[in-house]
Amino acid sequence: MIDSCDKKKTLTPIILAGIFCIMLGLSFAAVPLYDLFCRVTGFGGTTQISKDIPKIVLDKKISVRFDTNVNKLPWNFKIKENVIDVKIGQVSRAQFEVENYGDETTYGVASFNVSPSSFGQYFAKIGCFCFEKQKLDPGEKAMYMLTFYLDPEIVNDLSTKNIEDVTLSYTFFPSDYYEPAKN
Repeated sequence: MIDSCDKKKTLTPIILAGIFCIMLGLSFAAVPLYDLFCRVTGFGGTTQISKDIPKIVLDKKISVRFDTNVNKLPWNFKIKENVIDVKIGQVSRAQFEVENYGDETTYGVASFNVSPSSFGQYFAKIGCFCFEKQKLDPGEKAMYMLTFYLDPEIVNDLSTKNIEDVTLSYTFFPSDYYEPAKN
């Protein structure tokens, strides 16, 4: 007959191994689950991606301000218009210009955020250059376009219905991942 002390000695490592496996699995699932959560809720200013345009355009306008930044790249990055007034539900475009003033080919990826963050779930991008690798040769200039609309549902949300202006901030970061291997 197995006494209870022997059962505990056998069961404890099995339980600990099980907990370890569960924690390991959760650590791998954390990033995709957080990304899904942010996209569904707009948490942290995460904008939405849309393939369709809204069926209605409201008379209410919101000022969309753009902020452009570069982190550790020899690039100039600016927007054609710093502020545009956008009707809710209307498809709008913003044009960005980027120039590599360095003497080497460089690669960058733009990330963004929306402020106030509660607005993110109503900022719908139809086309964007963000999160895509961009390559610029020395002295090269490029134009990038953002096509977006403000979801008419914004007026039904108590936390966003009185917002009159929003800021969309873009930052280009270097992307060594995309550089070709050096021989």
